[in-house]
Amino acid sequence: MRNLIAGETRKALTGRAWWALPLAGAWLCLITTFGYVSGGEKAIADGSTSLAVGQDVARSWMMMFLLAAVFGAVHVTRDYASGTMVRSALLAGSRSRLFGAKLAVATAAGAAFGLVAAALGAVSVYLGPLPFGLEAAADGETALILVGVFACCTLAAPWGALIGWIVRNQTGAVATLIGLTLLVDPGLQRLVPEVSKYLLTIAMSSVYRDVKPDLLSLPWAYAVIAAWLAAAFVAGRHLVRTRDIA
Repeated sequence: MRNLIAGETRKALTGRAWWALPLAGAWLCLITTFGYVSGGEKAIADGSTSLAVGQDVARSWMMMFLLAAVFGAVHVTRDYASGTMVRSALLAGSRSRLFGAKLAVATAAGAAFGLVAAALGAVSVYLGPLPFGLEAAADGETALILVGVFACCTLAAPWGALIGWIVRNQTGAVATLIGLTLLVDPGLQRLVPEVSKYLLTIAMSSVYRDVKPDLLSLPWAYAVIAAWLAAAFVAGRHLVRTRDIA
C-alpha cells in the first residue's frame, strides 16, 4: 500500500493542479483580505476594533478549502478523463486499494492546502493592516480561526475526492463542488437557516468560527461533517466496487 500511495502522490504532483489551485486560492483569499483591511478604518469608526478586523482577515482564508476540494476531485477524475482508470486499478491490485490510496493522497494534499492557508493567513493578519495605517492585532480567537481554516482544508480535500468517485467526470465533479459551496448551500442558508446548518459547507463555517447566526456548535459541526464524509465514502466505495470504471 505504501508504494501505491507513493505512486498516487507522484501522479498528484504531475501537471499544474498541485500549484495552480493553491495559487488561485491564495489570490482569492488575498482579494478578500484587501477588502477587509481597506475598509478597516471605516469599520473601526463604526464601532469595530483592530482585533475584529484581524479576525476577519484570518477568516477570509477559509476560501482555500474550496480549492482543496477541487484538487481532491481532480486527482480522482483525471484517471477517468485520460482513460487510465482501469490500468490504475490493475496496477493497484484492486479497486478498493486504489480507492483508499487516492483518498489518502487527497487528505494529505488537503492538509498541505491548510498549512499554506493558515501560514499566509497569519502573515496577512500581521502585515495586511499596516499599509492602511491600522494596528495589527491578534489573540487566541485569531489562532483558533486559523486552526479551523486548516481543519476545513484537510476535510474538504477527501470530500472532493469522494465527489469525484461518485460523479466520475472532472467537469461535473468540479461544477458540483463549486455549485454546492458558492450557490446551493449559501442560498439555502438564507432561505432555511435552521435546516441548512446541517449542510457540510455550512457546518464548516462553525469550524473556522464564522460569526453568522444559526450555526452549529463546534462538536456538532464536526459530527455533521463526519456524517457527510461517511455517507459519501459509502456511496463512492459502493459505486467503485459495483460499476464499470472504464
